[in-house]
Amino acid sequence: MESIEVDHLVRKFGDITAVDDISFSVGDGEFFAFLGPNGAGKSTTINVLCTLLRPTAGSAWVNAFSVASQPNLVRRSIGLVFQETTLDDRLTALENLEFHARIYNVPRTLWMSRSEHLLGMLDLWDRRHDVVKTFSGGMRRRLEVARSLLHHPKVLFLDEPTLGLDPQTREHIWRYLLELRAHEGVTLFLTTHYMEETERCDRIAIIDHGKIVALDTPDRLKALVGGDVVVIETPAVEEAVLNLRSRFGLQAVKTDEHLRLEVDHGEHLIPRLVVGLGEARPQCSRAS
Repeated sequence: MESIEVDHLVRKFGDITAVDDISFSVGDGEFFAFLGPNGAGKSTTINVLCTLLRPTAGSAWVNAFSVASQPNLVRRSIGLVFQETTLDDRLTALENLEFHARIYNVPRTLWMSRSEHLLGMLDLWDRRHDVVKTFSGGMRRRLEVARSLLHHPKVLFLDEPTLGLDPQTREHIWRYLLELRAHEGVTLFLTTHYMEETERCDRIAIIDHGKIVALDTPDRLKALVGGDVVVIETPAVEEAVLNLRSRFGLQAVKTDEHLRLEVDHGEHLIPRLVVGLGEARPQCSRAS
């Protein structure tokens, strides 16, 4: 069963085509990502799917509801985490959830138990009575995720949810999201320009200039571009080249003061290289 179906979708702003005749589908319970640079059409697509923008042409269906002709039914069945925070920072965490529950007509007994469940899962229950302006950026993001799931949506849209957060906080956000997906069974639709975040997804659509240029699983997309690139910085360049060839059967390319390798599963190779080339104290990094 498909949670999202998009058929030849177009969205224009005057003479500018932000989304250019794209088609794709997202399965029920799938973790799907839109990956692309700023201005590629990611946010415009998500805004159409969330009924914040009307399509110029084509069609889109979310939870079997048309975004064009049944926008209210779409909105009731989805949750949305925006790029920018939309919390009221003068209210407490619980008051923000209560306000959301009233908008969606969630009965008090239900939203209270639901709030306890979600805030507990997101490590915010002990801060439920604290005013949001005292929260860190990561805590606000987690509260927005809890709020978006309060009314039991079938699809959760996340528009660059970790933008501006430090790497450790980003990692925590994704851990929480994956736990929520496992417990809630919700379909996750993510937009991001962080390539490493998409490795957690089931499938990735790469979008550029409003067009989908590739769509597949992370492993298959990485295989298309040759796997991982490992860059080694070491004071003993020539010795490292010989060691890589003799001990690992790898041919490195020298670029300035670095060595460059193109391999599969670079995350597994790097620890072996650090041990094998330990005397030269190499610094290794990986780019997908």
